[in-house]
Amino acid sequence: MRKHGVMVLVLAWGLALPAVAQQLTRFAVVDISKVYMAFFRESRAVREFEDRSSRVQVEIDRMTKEIQDLRNTQVNAANRGDQTEALRLENEVYRKSEYLKEYYKLKTTELADQKNKLTQSGAFLEQVYDEIRIIAESEGYSMVLNLKENTGILWYSPTVDITDKLIQNLLTKTSR
Repeated sequence: MRKHGVMVLVLAWGLALPAVAQQLTRFAVVDISKVYMAFFRESRAVREFEDRSSRVQVEIDRMTKEIQDLRNTQVNAANRGDQTEALRLENEVYRKSEYLKEYYKLKTTELADQKNKLTQSGAFLEQVYDEIRIIAESEGYSMVLNLKENTGILWYSPTVDITDKLIQNLLTKTSR
């Protein structure tokens, strides 16, 4: 009788296990901006964004070099004992450094806004969302989160990042 009770308990547990397994929710994450940059790499809008980013970086590099050169000139003036020139150069370094900080902040914001607008285009999102749905349904994901726009994600395993798979699927479908 005791063996029979144990067998019934084991059998009941075995039957309940699949029901518990079905209740597990599987999540995936996608970096939509990475998908956009990879998928539409050759589009005019992305090329314009990349060109603008490059021009901004060149200008930042130019200003940084100019400030460094002024600092070197300031040090040389101070070593020569020309305190008036050293003070004038110090003020110029400060003024140009502050301008560079503001320029960097402004251009970074502008570029982020432009990139965000690129990734929000209707045709792009429709195609991406359709492919995300296909991947999620075929691989059993209950939910797919945008990695860059969800501040609630504190940690995730790289095994749930389907970004590269999504890019590959989109590229495969467009090359047909």
